[in-house]
Amino acid sequence: MRPVDLFNDIRKYCQKHADPKVVKKYQRYFKDSYDAWGLTHELVIAKVKKVTSAEGVNLNFVLETAPLLIRTGKYEETSIAILMVKAFHKDWSQATFHAVEKWFGIGINNWAHADFICGEIISLFYQKEMIDYTTLEPWRKAHNKFQRRAVPVSMIKPLKTAECIDPLFDFIEPMMMDPDREVHQGLGWFLREAWKKQPIVTEDFLLKWKDTAPRLIFQYATEKMTPERRLQFRKAKNVEKK
Repeated sequence: MRPVDLFNDIRKYCQKHADPKVVKKYQRYFKDSYDAWGLTHELVIAKVKKVTSAEGVNLNFVLETAPLLIRTGKYEETSIAILMVKAFHKDWSQATFHAVEKWFGIGINNWAHADFICGEIISLFYQKEMIDYTTLEPWRKAHNKFQRRAVPVSMIKPLKTAECIDPLFDFIEPMMMDPDREVHQGLGWFLREAWKKQPIVTEDFLLKWKDTAPRLIFQYATEKMTPERRLQFRKAKNVEKK
């Protein structure tokens, strides 16, 4: 079997189980386009298990198949590609990371897949100590906004075990004026989790940026604070008038 044969097999499976009702159910979660077949999560998982347990299918094979799936733009096909690669995590190498990195340039076009890659793939690279957050330095200026979003989102799990989080703030600081809302949401989510862990340090960072950085970052970052506490992060009136 060739990668294109596996691609065709997965495509036929998706076509067979397509359900417009499922597409409609999840459409509302996507501000941009949502191109999906309408498979349930259970059907996706079942296909991944069947494929990855088949004779002759290994990490290299699914890494060759993954770009074919991701380029289609079909939601479930990309999800299957991500999960197939995760299934062979015991065989990962630095080359695997660089293969995943290229996905953003060929078809990662929504927040859900960016976050899915962070949670299912990048977090495991951290756990295996194959990368650290500085490995993602080039991602901060990536053309793909979802790759930029993946920087702070992928740092949320390592944040939970970090003793000192100041270096993490230094790392995201160049992104605080990013132009895209999806990145603002990712930054805000990271900062909200940082605040839960070390509120004083996080609030100092937020105060530094409260008059210049996009407000959506603060909307997410201060979500768990009391209304009274959130007031200190309002943009100064004289700045608003400018």
